[in-house]
Amino acid sequence: MLFRERLTVPISWWLLAGLFSLSVLLAVGAYLGPVWGIGTSVAALLLAAAIFASASIVISVDAKEMHVGRAIIEHAYIAGCRALDAEETRRRAGVEADARAHMVLRPYIKTAVEIGLNDPDDPVPYWIVSTRHPQQLAAAMQDATSRLR
Repeated sequence: MLFRERLTVPISWWLLAGLFSLSVLLAVGAYLGPVWGIGTSVAALLLAAAIFASASIVISVDAKEMHVGRAIIEHAYIAGCRALDAEETRRRAGVEADARAHMVLRPYIKTAVEIGLNDPDDPVPYWIVSTRHPQQLAAAMQDATSRLR
């Protein structure tokens, strides 16, 4: 394994979910009683936890391929990889984006990597993947692709 990162929601999102759950407890509890308030509050917190868990993804790079969530690409089809800072990520995922690009972006992560592809049978020109460690991911990708050549 050359690189592995799990992208999860930040702590502040959990705090917001907890505050929302508390407001549900107070509103429903005041209207229908404490049992209903506690039940709906717990349900709201469990729903938020399920949404947060489903939104997390794992990025991994090994000697053979790269995994981004359920998407997999072999290093033989990768032309290059470069780290993007926050401003470059905003531009490449926004006004300069190609509609055919494969983008795995998380709004709470400001940096990413751009992975160029060289597969003539694939209409996707590049991937943009959010990461908290763009330099390390780009270095791992370059190391893995250089081993093939």
